[in-house]
Amino acid sequence: MPVSPTTLRAATRPQTVATNVARNINDFRVAVSDAFVPLQVTASHADGFRSVIRGAAVDEVHVTDLRAAPHVVERTPELVSRGGRNYFKVSLMLAGRGLLIQDGREAVLEPGSLAVYDTSRPYSLVFDEEFRTMVVMFPHHLITLPADLVGELTAVSISGSDGVGAVVAPYLSQLAVNLDQLAGNVGARLAHSALDLVTTVFTRELGLDDAGGDPHRALMQRIRAHIDRNLASTDLSPASIAAAHFISTRHLHALFQEQKTTVSTWIRLRRLEQCRRDLVDPVYADRSVAAIAARWGFVDAAHFSRAFKSLFNVSPSEFRATH
Repeated sequence: MPVSPTTLRAATRPQTVATNVARNINDFRVAVSDAFVPLQVTASHADGFRSVIRGAAVDEVHVTDLRAAPHVVERTPELVSRGGRNYFKVSLMLAGRGLLIQDGREAVLEPGSLAVYDTSRPYSLVFDEEFRTMVVMFPHHLITLPADLVGELTAVSISGSDGVGAVVAPYLSQLAVNLDQLAGNVGARLAHSALDLVTTVFTRELGLDDAGGDPHRALMQRIRAHIDRNLASTDLSPASIAAAHFISTRHLHALFQEQKTTVSTWIRLRRLEQCRRDLVDPVYADRSVAAIAARWGFVDAAHFSRAFKSLFNVSPSEFRATH
């Protein structure tokens, strides 16, 4: 059976890729829900149904290579209401065609096309022919963009043959056929590189890097980028951020309130996420937890440990030991 997200989070870095071969729709229904999130699956021609699911995960990033016969997948309101973590799923169609429906939009999935959907809201996937797709699934907090912004891209087909998509799609497709690399020492870096590329695609599609786009969004993107560039500085503060962007601190706080967070909370979350990455990066294996914390602006090791455990439900040392 595929390893579930819960199991993968609790386990150490996988030594092999989990593979499941389903020879009927019932087995596939169980397997696909275990590999992703609980889903309703139906097929008009259940006889002779076949599928192969190969998956690997590292540091909460799940990469799955899926081949299957025609079927329909639904993330129903009832399944959503059961709760659980909220994930983004980015699909890259490798063969065949499909249809993604979410948030009142429909996207035709063709070979080379990218699309994103959110497990916190209902969606449907319809496949009328045999197909192959790769899916990168990750919790909302792993990327720098607010979930409501990414929500504007759900069920929107993104070309993988031009623009930024032409850079990202080949990387993801190679990741799909080289899943064993995620189990190695460079697995965390490969996974986070995929997330960085996906975030770049989202940024471009939302027009956040376009000076001619929405000035309000462009300002927030510049502020978030400024924070990321200066996370290591102990001088990073609302006052310094506001001054760097020629706005008042009151205006800055209002911008973040619109995102349902605060400046200080955002800075702390970004610092903790960078520390989290370094703790599983073999490049920093010889650095102490305190040194990694200091590298990202945490001057008080005890405060860092408490903040890390509060967010990730595990101490930095325990997290490092199990990844």
